[in-house]
Amino acid sequence: MESDSLSTEAARLIGGTHKGSYAVILRSTAEGGIRVGRGGVLAQTPGYYVYLGSAFGPGGVAARVGHHLHVTHKPHWHIDYLRRHTAPTEVWWSFDPLAREHHWAAVLGSSPRTRIPLAGFGASDCNCRSHLFFSPGHPSFRAFSRRLHRAFPGHGRIYHQIVD
Repeated sequence: MESDSLSTEAARLIGGTHKGSYAVILRSTAEGGIRVGRGGVLAQTPGYYVYLGSAFGPGGVAARVGHHLHVTHKPHWHIDYLRRHTAPTEVWWSFDPLAREHHWAAVLGSSPRTRIPLAGFGASDCNCRSHLFFSPGHPSFRAFSRRLHRAFPGHGRIYHQIVD
């Protein structure tokens, strides 16, 4: 899929300008170091990265995810540096009125299948250790959703879609 159509695809998949939280799952097939602005160097390894965020500004989740699904030549967020070296495979999102990426980070951070590849990634405006997690295998949406709702019973519905 061409990068221009990814923003349109995100809007079609997610719909509207609803605000909420999201995760973008990225597949890596390479090894090497990726400089992440002033955030340090990420040691890239083959596997999957899960990037968490929230979108409560104009355009909501669809606009933010649309940005993250394509490669940008002028990096703004930490994920923009990683996107140059990875491919999106799936998106998870929620229209919960609270910024839930901190809860999502707590759940992924406590999973035995994930690790933090670079402390502080995407989390410069909060107390989370990171908003980026690495898993050698594709993360399970169903397992994540179950763990999240168990840990945070009041959390709203979570949606997911494969990106092709």
